Amino acid sequence: MSEIVLEVDDLHTNIGQHHILQGVSLRVKRDAVTVLLGRNGAGKTTTMRSIIGLLHPARGAIRFEGRAIDRMAPYDVARLGVGFVPEGQGIFATLTVEENLRVAMHREDAASRERQARMLALFPDLGRFHHARAGTLSGGQKQMLAIARAFVNPQRLLLIDEPSKGLAPIVIEHLIAALRSIKHETTVLLVEQNFAMAEALADQFYLVDDGRTVREGPMAALVADAALKKKYLGI
Repeated sequence: MSEIVLEVDDLHTNIGQHHILQGVSLRVKRDAVTVLLGRNGAGKTTTMRSIIGLLHPARGAIRFEGRAIDRMAPYDVARLGVGFVPEGQGIFATLTVEENLRVAMHREDAASRERQARMLALFPDLGRFHHARAGTLSGGQKQMLAIARAFVNPQRLLLIDEPSKGLAPIVIEHLIAALRSIKHETTVLLVEQNFAMAEALADQFYLVDDGRTVREGPMAALVADAALKKKYLGI
């Protein structure tokens, strides 16, 4: 089985009249966490939305486990084993925690119920508020639900967009611990503005600037490169 799960080659994506992605390329290795970094507006979320099929690129290629997916609908990409946790969670506020998890299941069988039970153990707050409407949860609990909902299905690749956005530091610590557990079970492509969280989780990094991939390498190399962090991340 190939070491590379996801390949993105010279991706160009437009939103309306705007040419957002102008040459994003990346390789996501199996059983690792790859983080996509860059300033606000660099094109990170557009990259994620292009991969999952919410946007169709004007040019370039996206391959999942060697199969072209750049013209597929999101539900067909999901059926291949690609999960997506969007920025802003995307949960159903009027449904309960339990209903959010059940409606996300491709099929409700013993394996899905077992994964649901594992998510409730991983995120104890979800167990405590199992019958509460999702809209009543805190921001951190909603983020936990969004991740759990993606993971009730057997995912071979999990795309997570800005999981720490707007969360308190203590909640981010809990999220890091949970994602460390999940990273041993699936391949993860993460967009994250919180550099400490990216450092704690990522094995590889890609830097995106003005819609283009500008640097890549082991996360440890970026952590040690103060000039690169300042130039592209402002830190």
